[in-house]
Amino acid sequence: MGLMFRKRKKYGPLVLNFTENGFSSWSIRIGRWSWNSRAKAHRVDLPGPLSWKQDKSRSRA
Repeated sequence: MGLMFRKRKKYGPLVLNFTENGFSSWSIRIGRWSWNSRAKAHRVDLPGPLSWKQDKSRSRA
């Protein structure tokens, strides 16, 4: 397993994610809530090391 390059640029609530191949995805983070364009998932940070995630692409059955 080799090293992986990952970089994040933050512009207020907007976060741009880059890998060694270039632009990867973008996210919006407002308080404890966030949404990621690649995973299309909502995430809420809970107290301690916990978080809750709702994956939109898998919730439709």
